[in-house]
Amino acid sequence: MADSAIRVLVVDDHRIVREGLSLIIGREKDVNVAGFAATGEEAVAAYERDRPDIVLMDLQLPGISGVDAIRGIRRANPSARIVVLTMYDGDEDIYRALEAGATTYLLKDSLSDDLIRVIREVHAGGRPMPADVKARLDDRAARRALTEREIRVLQLVMHGKRNKEIAASLSISEETVEVHLKNIFSKLEVHDRTAAVYVALRRGILHVG
Repeated sequence: MADSAIRVLVVDDHRIVREGLSLIIGREKDVNVAGFAATGEEAVAAYERDRPDIVLMDLQLPGISGVDAIRGIRRANPSARIVVLTMYDGDEDIYRALEAGATTYLLKDSLSDDLIRVIREVHAGGRPMPADVKARLDDRAARRALTEREIRVLQLVMHGKRNKEIAASLSISEETVEVHLKNIFSKLEVHDRTAAVYVALRRGILHVG
């Protein structure tokens, strides 16, 4: 049975989480932990070295992000099966991870039984999607997405930059900054800078740090 077990690479920067997942997986006869990684770079290297059947990937990692690690693994093997397991519940986080090549997306408050079931389904070629995750994706699809430039403007707003400073940083005019802010407010359905940053953080468009 051990030879045919589903081999899982666990990627998380918190040791207690890695150990907890190892205990959950270790209870199953048909699933075992093939290895651990604490950073995005380690995840890509471990995947290329060990070629596990499934990767459990956190998104909040030191060094390159979980999304970039997903891209790196998928470059190594376009058919790699990656299950995101994270605290990030924003619709933009979900969209970016799936766009990068993740097979499905789970929140860390998922029950352990759900995690094992998803691992088995993904290994069998399925793409199970939790109802709450699908609802967030559907909600995102109904909204207008911010452009890369608008996100950059909003990042600078989050860091307390004034319009004049944003303009200088991006080599654009203050009038162009004002146009970007107007579009950002409209797309996020808010009326001021503070609310725009709050909504962007909640949805995963921006992250602190």
